[in-house]
Amino acid sequence: MADLVLGANVFGWTADRDTSFAVLDAFVAAGGRKIDTADSYMWRVPGNAGGESETILGEWMAARGNRDELHLATKVGSLPGRRGLGGANIAAAARDSLRRLGTDRIDLYYAHRDDEATAQEETLDAFDTLVREGLVREVGASNFTAGRLRSALEIAERDGLTAFTAIQPHYNLMERDDFEAALAPLAESERLAVYPYYGLAKGFLTGKYRPDTPAPAGPRAEGAAAYLDSRGRAVLAGLDEIAAGHGVPVPAVALAWLASRPPVTAPIASARTPEQLEQLLPMLTLELTHDEQRLLSYLSATG
Repeated sequence: MADLVLGANVFGWTADRDTSFAVLDAFVAAGGRKIDTADSYMWRVPGNAGGESETILGEWMAARGNRDELHLATKVGSLPGRRGLGGANIAAAARDSLRRLGTDRIDLYYAHRDDEATAQEETLDAFDTLVREGLVREVGASNFTAGRLRSALEIAERDGLTAFTAIQPHYNLMERDDFEAALAPLAESERLAVYPYYGLAKGFLTGKYRPDTPAPAGPRAEGAAAYLDSRGRAVLAGLDEIAAGHGVPVPAVALAWLASRPPVTAPIASARTPEQLEQLLPMLTLELTHDEQRLLSYLSATG
C-alpha cells in the first residue's frame, strides 16, 4: 500500500481553520498520519505573519488529542525574521514551531532551503543539538542541490553529527530532470527518504487545466497553466486513459506514478477541501501496471 503526506501549505491560506480541520479529519479517517508544514506557511498572505499553518495544526491536534498517532514534519529557514540556517536561528525557530504546534517534539525537521552564507558545520551542529535534546527526531533537507546535500552528509559523518535522513525535492510528472539526474542516485545510495513536493504540479495534474478551457481561478492557476504545452497535453491524455481504466480520479493516478518511482518514499499533496482530498486518496491503494508506469514516464520525458 502506498503512502501519502498531507501538505499543510493551504491551511491559513485557501483553507480557513474550520475547513482545515475537516480536511485533517478526513485524512486521518482514511488512515493518513504524515503531515508536512513549515514555519513560513503562509506569511505571504495579506494579514498573515507566518506560522498560521502550524498554529492551525496545533489547535487541531489539541482538539483531537491525536499527536502521538501522527508523523509531523515542519521546516526552518524561510520565515522573515527567521531566515537562514544559522545555529541561533535554528534553535529559536524550532522552539517557536513547537509552541505553535503545541507539541514537545518534531518528528522530521527540514532545512527549508540551503543557506550558503552559513557554514554547514554550524547548521548541522544546531540540528544535532535539537536531536540530542529530544526536541527533534530526524532532520532533512529541502531544496538542496546534490552537491550541497552530499557535502552535508560527509560533514555529519566526519564530525559524528546527526545526518539528514530525508529530502524534499520538487518532483512530479512535469518536473523530472533536476531530481532524476543527480538527487535520485544520491538518495538511493545514501538510503534517504524522499518526499517530493508539488506532486500535482501546482494543480496541473489534477486535470483541471485543459486546452481551450478557461483556467480555473486560484493563486496557482498561472503556474499550472504554464504546463499546458504539447508534452503536458500528452501527459493529461495518458492520465485520462489510465484513470478511466481503473475508475479513479486523475490526480490519484499522477500521485500513484510518483509513489512508484524507486527513490520516492511518499509524495506530498495538499487539499483545501475534503472534496479535493477525496480525489487524492485512491492513490493509497492504486497499483499501476508496469506498462502504465512506462507510458506515463515516456509521455512526460523531455528531450
